[in-house]
Amino acid sequence: MSNAKHIHLVDTTLRDGSHAISHQYTAEQIATIAAGLDQAGVEFIEVSHGDGLAGSSINYGRSAISEEEMLKAASSVIKNATLTVLLIPGIGTQEDLEMAINCGAKAVRVATHVTEADISQQHIAMAKKMGLKAIGFLMLSHMVEPDKVVEQAKLFESYGADVVYVADSAGAMLPEDVKARISAVVDAVNVPVGFHAHNNLTLATANSLAAIEAGATYIDGTCRGLGAGAGNCQIEALVGVLDKKGYHTGIDLYKIMDVAEDLVEPIMHRPQVVRNAPFMLGYAGVYGSFLLHAYRAAEKFNLDPRDILVELGKRKMVGGQEDMIIDVAYQLSKKRGA
Repeated sequence: MSNAKHIHLVDTTLRDGSHAISHQYTAEQIATIAAGLDQAGVEFIEVSHGDGLAGSSINYGRSAISEEEMLKAASSVIKNATLTVLLIPGIGTQEDLEMAINCGAKAVRVATHVTEADISQQHIAMAKKMGLKAIGFLMLSHMVEPDKVVEQAKLFESYGADVVYVADSAGAMLPEDVKARISAVVDAVNVPVGFHAHNNLTLATANSLAAIEAGATYIDGTCRGLGAGAGNCQIEALVGVLDKKGYHTGIDLYKIMDVAEDLVEPIMHRPQVVRNAPFMLGYAGVYGSFLLHAYRAAEKFNLDPRDILVELGKRKMVGGQEDMIIDVAYQLSKKRGA
């Protein structure tokens, strides 16, 4: 295994997984899960509200505890892994990032819509100045062609990003879509490339493998696949698959399986399965965090959530427009009444 290609795995159970439990992690749960992930050999552990630093709000959902409490709980038990946070410019600020650094964060993923990398420059510059690993994160990368993804990835690189991510935030890509975007970015930049999958079309593991085959060396996953929509790539399964494929991750398979089964599964609100509405997120190409909002709007207006999601996809709505889902549902209900 010494000559095997190393794949850096980023566990986002304590960030993306937050969506699936309505952002209700307790400090004790965070400390217990973070300690388990660290002991299993996970390289990067991401902790924050599902929508990143300062995401706790009426619009995105209130967290049970403050981000400062979250990060301190994780930092107190992490001995080897890199404590990582997500920051979406316009939600999180430089002051939020400074708070995270003071609480032990060593890496930040600055996430923008796939056409808006230019809004990340000051945040990446600050991260680099303060000694953090800075990662550019292009959300909803299915919405544009590979050449546009390349253009935006090069912007991230020019700002000083150490890694550039292609994120399938809606779980809408097929393996050939992943390969086209990842290979184009790998050819165009001189920094490592990562991939973030969602399982809305049941393709998260297949797409992660496609990304690796196209040259990605950073891959995201969560225990039990816990995450927005139908969830993320299931990290314990991914570790086993990569082991079978001859890749090296540095993660102990049994230990990561035990974290998933003994620590994460008991706090899940429901099994992370591909039900009809999550599948429609991928089918319609809609941002994963829209799912619970669509369910609530459907109940309020007596609609099928699938119809709401298809309409959101037609309108090409992006992360940050959650407050408009009620308006869309209202318009659909009026149209139906007419």
